[in-house]
Amino acid sequence: MDMSDVAERGLVLLGCGKMGSAMLAGWLDGGLPPASVWVIDPHPSDWVRAQGLHLNAELPPQPAVVLVAVKPQMMGDALPVLETLGGGGTLFVSVAAGTPIAAFERALGAGTPIVRAMPNTPAAIGRGITALIGNGAAGAGELALAEALLSAVGQTVRLQSEAQMDAVTGVSGSGPAYVFHLIETLAAAGVAQGLDHDLAMQLAKATVAGAGALAEAAEEDPAQLRVNVTSPNGTTQAALEVLMDERDGFPALLSRAVAAATRRSRELSDG
Repeated sequence: MDMSDVAERGLVLLGCGKMGSAMLAGWLDGGLPPASVWVIDPHPSDWVRAQGLHLNAELPPQPAVVLVAVKPQMMGDALPVLETLGGGGTLFVSVAAGTPIAAFERALGAGTPIVRAMPNTPAAIGRGITALIGNGAAGAGELALAEALLSAVGQTVRLQSEAQMDAVTGVSGSGPAYVFHLIETLAAAGVAQGLDHDLAMQLAKATVAGAGALAEAAEEDPAQLRVNVTSPNGTTQAALEVLMDERDGFPALLSRAVAAATRRSRELSDG
């Protein structure tokens, strides 16, 4: 199964909010014909309406892929709509947070190939990272197709087990919010040292964005990049002595934060 199958047999997108729309834009830009796409969404945007695809229309009998992008609280209403497509001919890919593969298997049958994926919000600008895991019925071809679809919004990684999904949620799923808060607090700290707010915010945004881009592009690991900008007894070292404190700094703080997010993800998945 590959993208030519998707174009021929059709792709159903269940839910087309921000994440669904970002993926859809990537697929259409990549050459998927609008006539091959069916979108089911009660409140489609004007952009979705203008794409020339099938909107809230009768579904094809056996689409190549159903991509589930509804909010978790709408999942109960969504799954019965899809029951008739279960059984093996259609690949199901879910980007719905907190819904385990077992819930799909109960609704669709264990013989249905299912890939669960966890993207994050930078997908909106094609800079996301999505972790994937398939069930026993999802073979190499199905996983490769799921990766091809999700690479439209950024990088992809494969997990070894579904149990890792809660930790992925704690690192990359929820992680953009940690970085946004870092930007907020870095700017506020600049204001406290005498900068005006707009200047401090511009400096904070550009610094975090630039450092992230450098971390991805550089051959050295982040620890070495940190050493590279830390002159002995200099300004950076003075700041890092605060931030790297084992008890009160980033090591303890981020460990607790990611653990809390992972724990909450586990609780939500367990219902």
